[in-house]
Amino acid sequence: MTATATPPVRRSRTPLMPTAGARRGPRRQTGRHIMLGSIALLWLVPLLWAVYTSLRSYSDTTKHGYLSWPHSISLQNFSDAWSQSGMPHFFWNSVLITVPAVLGTLLFSAAVAFFVSRFDFRWNIVLLMLFTAGNLLPAQVLITPLYKLYLLIPLPYWMTDSLLLYNSIWGIIFIHIAYQCGFCTFVLSNYMKTIPKEISEAALVDGAPIWRQFFQIILPLCRPAFAALATLESIWIYNDFFWPLALIETGDKRPVTSALANLQGAYFTNPNLIAAGALMTAIPTLLVYFALQRQFISGLTIGSGKG
Repeated sequence: MTATATPPVRRSRTPLMPTAGARRGPRRQTGRHIMLGSIALLWLVPLLWAVYTSLRSYSDTTKHGYLSWPHSISLQNFSDAWSQSGMPHFFWNSVLITVPAVLGTLLFSAAVAFFVSRFDFRWNIVLLMLFTAGNLLPAQVLITPLYKLYLLIPLPYWMTDSLLLYNSIWGIIFIHIAYQCGFCTFVLSNYMKTIPKEISEAALVDGAPIWRQFFQIILPLCRPAFAALATLESIWIYNDFFWPLALIETGDKRPVTSALANLQGAYFTNPNLIAAGALMTAIPTLLVYFALQRQFISGLTIGSGKG
């Protein structure tokens, strides 16, 4: 008997129909992009409106309205706001407040976070909650006892001419450190817990004391977290308006956010001039963010890939 070859079976090539989930995927992506774009546009509308207003003269807006097409555009409002409000002096006051406050907050918070996260003792969680609980109270609740306390604490003459913690730049620096250290301690303690304790144990075996472990081992490993917190704290402290308004009496000692009040008169206010001044006060915060943008983003995503 001879074997007969069987003919090959031809399979029909029918296209696979996409599933319902596959069809909904592009639609979800499109809806997500539309939603994110709309939110970004809503955030940009006040900024774009401030730029639009600052480039127009007050006479143009009063004659044609703020919603009209501009008939003339110039940078005169920026020049007037810079000269009339005395911004160079107030910018320097903001630097004198922001830089020491940010550095002091990060150093003090890092020390507390190191003690809480690297050592095991009974009141570990209680101490962390104590530092974090301070941020749960609004500043308006603390202002009355804090105001009376500032009037009782003396300072030497070389620190302030008021001889008190009240009406001094040091008082604003101290309250920023005290008020912001809770949030920074919480973030840094959680980050330090991700650092293996074997590193500290190895350093201890090599004879490194606690302070050397803190400054030469732990702090360099926390650079991404420090960059993210430094960006946030610089923006928050620089833009603060409440504490200097309540705890500084002399106008020349106040930061740049208070300088905008110099652009308002008793019987007349130029919104175009104020918009130009507000945009100029926002320039340092933008420079800080762009300078630390990469470190800021990497600090926010720390631990996202760890299970």
